Amino acid sequence: MIIPVILSGGSGTRLWPLSRVQYPKQLLALAGEKTMLQETVARLEKIADTGPVYCVCNEDHRFMVAEQLRQVTDDMGGIILEPVGRNTAPAAAVAALRVQEEYPGATMLLLPADHVIQDTCAFVKAVTLGNKAAEEGVLVTFGIVPEAPETGYGYIRAAVQEGKEYGMYPVEKFVEKPDRETAEKYVKSGEYYWNSGMFLFKASRYLEEIEAQAPEIYEASRAALEKATEDLDFLRLDKEVFAACPSDSIDYAVMEKTAHAVVVPLDAGWSDVGAWSALWKVKGQDPSGNVTKGDVQLLDVKDSYIHASGRIVAAVGLSDHVIVETPDAVLVASKDRVQDVKTIVERLKSEGRDEVITHVKVNRPWGTYETVDQSERFQVKRIVVNPGAALSLQRHYHRAEHWVVVKGTARITVGEKEIVLREDESTYIPLGIKHRLANPGKIPLELIEVQTGSYLGEDDIERFDDKYGRNAVKK
Repeated sequence: MIIPVILSGGSGTRLWPLSRVQYPKQLLALAGEKTMLQETVARLEKIADTGPVYCVCNEDHRFMVAEQLRQVTDDMGGIILEPVGRNTAPAAAVAALRVQEEYPGATMLLLPADHVIQDTCAFVKAVTLGNKAAEEGVLVTFGIVPEAPETGYGYIRAAVQEGKEYGMYPVEKFVEKPDRETAEKYVKSGEYYWNSGMFLFKASRYLEEIEAQAPEIYEASRAALEKATEDLDFLRLDKEVFAACPSDSIDYAVMEKTAHAVVVPLDAGWSDVGAWSALWKVKGQDPSGNVTKGDVQLLDVKDSYIHASGRIVAAVGLSDHVIVETPDAVLVASKDRVQDVKTIVERLKSEGRDEVITHVKVNRPWGTYETVDQSERFQVKRIVVNPGAALSLQRHYHRAEHWVVVKGTARITVGEKEIVLREDESTYIPLGIKHRLANPGKIPLELIEVQTGSYLGEDDIERFDDKYGRNAVKK
């Protein structure tokens, strides 16, 4: 049996302003109708003898990950929460320990959540081939047949003369992103593949190798899992133990050191969508070479990617550009400089700017809220509560709130009273009073919230009860 394990811990900073810390690229529908996480799960359907899907993710994304997975699969093995990022080797070790405990002898297919693979049949064929080796104790990685001398990818050097009859080759070494001249030599040699970050091996074999090659990672991962706690449908790793774990990739912690690693070539229209130029390549282009999304008007524009989220975006006389509009940020970049978006993101982080952390519309386990207007002593939000969902029982010390229902039905607790409001009805929540908002109906509840007070930050909250197990200062 193959147990899929999806790694969903990335931040995708080069795809800012769409991808942000609290809403990274794997949770966005960038290349198709489904999100990249959902597309990763959908590709598994054609692989024979697969078991439940496991996912390792950042705990801040847990509710979005859970909801997106619920929409595309009924066969979930579990969601493991990383309190801090420690690269892929520890994440794989924790997943392997869990898989080996629940499915002894199973192979584990480790997949990043944020990749595009256009030829699913070729992907399935490569996995099927690799699984034969994995069942015999070999550690398999998938090397992408290079289309060009890319400098944005790491490479795998294969011993191509030693495995022709098997369709896979022993791994000689992993190399970091090369300069242009070196990348050209790699591609010309025929010995190098792009490093996909996808792996297939028996959970037990990976554990043997990680214990032998990187014992500190193995011990920390095992201890973090042993001290893990159940949190609703999530498994939360022990923060103190996992934070002390060395950070390393599977490539360098295990695959480069073991004598049992092979690479299976994969030619399947793969991309890790690491920058806007990569997304431009994988999307369908019009006769002028443009990719557009949203309300876009073009005049004499060629070979560009233009994305409008909410407003009309008009472009005139451009070529090889990227324009991405969101409600609170606009990116304009030359297509050959999009890797430098990361530098802008780092600058925004150093300035403490919210635009790098979250969108104007913020996801919560109960629904969403969106800031419509704000000033020094007031803030207006549009709140949507999913059917059957409820906010925490809470109070604020520096603000009062006015709620107006515009769609659906609201059950509201204010102090000791409970009231029901319908469309066009409103209520007032005084400062310092315990209150809760719930949707008892079958359609989304929409309301307008007007906050007034001396301080309107999201950390002005005291929780008394929360059905989602949250104890942080997020409403």
